[in-house]
Amino acid sequence: MQPYLISLLIFIPLLAAFLGLFLPATSTTSFRTLALTANVLQVIVLVVMLSHFHPGGLQLVELKPWITLNMGSWGVLKASYFVGVDGLSLPLVALAVFVLLVATVSSWKITENVKGYFILLLILNGAIIGSFTALDFLLFYLFFEFMLLPMFFLIAIWGGPRREYASIKFFLYTLLGSVLILIVLIALYVSVQEPSGSAPLVHSFNLLHMADASNFIPHALLDPHHISKLGPLSFRAWAFLLLVIGFGIKLPMVPLHTWLPDAHVEAPTPISVILAALLLKIGGYGLARIAFPIFPEAAIDLGWFVGLLGVISIIYGGLNAMASKDLKRLIAYSSVSHMGFVLLGLSSLTAEGTAGAVYQMFSHGLISAMLFLLAGVLSDRTANRTIAHYSGLATKMPTYTAFVLIAFFASLGLPGFSGFIAEVMIFLGAFKSSSVGGPLHESLAIIATSGLVIGAAYYLWTMQRMFFGVFNLKGQMSPEQLPDLNRREYIMLVPLAVAVLVFGIFPQPVLSIIDPYAQHFAEFVLRSGKSITP
Repeated sequence: MQPYLISLLIFIPLLAAFLGLFLPATSTTSFRTLALTANVLQVIVLVVMLSHFHPGGLQLVELKPWITLNMGSWGVLKASYFVGVDGLSLPLVALAVFVLLVATVSSWKITENVKGYFILLLILNGAIIGSFTALDFLLFYLFFEFMLLPMFFLIAIWGGPRREYASIKFFLYTLLGSVLILIVLIALYVSVQEPSGSAPLVHSFNLLHMADASNFIPHALLDPHHISKLGPLSFRAWAFLLLVIGFGIKLPMVPLHTWLPDAHVEAPTPISVILAALLLKIGGYGLARIAFPIFPEAAIDLGWFVGLLGVISIIYGGLNAMASKDLKRLIAYSSVSHMGFVLLGLSSLTAEGTAGAVYQMFSHGLISAMLFLLAGVLSDRTANRTIAHYSGLATKMPTYTAFVLIAFFASLGLPGFSGFIAEVMIFLGAFKSSSVGGPLHESLAIIATSGLVIGAAYYLWTMQRMFFGVFNLKGQMSPEQLPDLNRREYIMLVPLAVAVLVFGIFPQPVLSIIDPYAQHFAEFVLRSGKSITP
């Protein structure tokens, strides 16, 4: 069973979605039970995976032939079903399994077209796990694209009043990013061969082969040994920038972020949870797995630009959050700000910064899921998320307020919460970068610290306005609409709150998994990048 654990994680929800096609649409309880059963089975498989994983390199690898096509004089096209986990993917896979379970419980409130909703949710589940585990570029791209349609329909059908606009904007932005990634995928396909060197020439989509400069075909478009230029930059540098833009849209990175607040505001609460906690992380994952290792010299030369975009995202996202009137929009812009820290950590090309970036993705997944669930509590009760319409909620909803305080303090990076650990490591890496030959100047790290002040400002201001002072409601609302948390909401929020606290006080179990990957990533990119000269 051990060699097929990852496949079980991917295909359990897909099989459940297939079985759901044969259930009558009126049997709403059956679809909820089917989705929940698939999530519980995934949790069991994850526990087995964690018991077999030992900190180090790639493990639980599955490599099977998938596509082999003889192209005549062009050689052989070969793609494989190649999946595995390491210190980068395993924390994100664990996060995905946990958050998807919480999102399924949150989806209990969905009453319209329940069959379609849960089938799309299960398909999205499999695609997310597949994206985090694929080690073949074509397979990764398949899962990456597979997420697009379920998310589009989940927003467009079950979203808010402006759902059509938000879903189309999400679709177009993500599609643009996918096209840019596809261009690089094709360029790498014609430039990379399998290491055997035997005739006929075998073109490979294997990401491990692509990261090895010796596997590039001599004088090919992206051959690192014979670099050709297009304008001021080499083809390899352009390819790196296309990947940064493509994955930056998903992250999202300023100025490619504008789809995110609209999508969050209009999406139903469970979909906002998945979008913030998981889909954004695929952007960071793609940069760490594909862009930086395959184009290390471009990562060194242009890392300052990626780090600068990260700092801009941190500050611009925070300022927009401060100006937001809608609670969900505030949380969405805070996600833009926090994903800027991921860019800063990765571009530092240090072990500390890389580990901090991965831990930030893991930590932010937990915190953002909790934040959007809490915003959904108000939305479910009053259909009103306007911050200025609430005051003194602590007197009416004390338990709810306690969970909000935990989530807000964790997100602003208070010591004792998981967000603090991630941000400290990112700043350590950013300050250290120039001293080890990395691309970042210390000034970027200094400027980025202002994001912490801005984050504290908008969270504390929101807490003061909404939860403290004299209880008061504006608009068409009454106190009777605001009971405290119910049992289902406790089931969702308590595990997230515990996780945020536990991983803030005891981060070592996760960091011990991330650390070998982070050290290898930083050493490999710096060593390989400096060995490639134009």
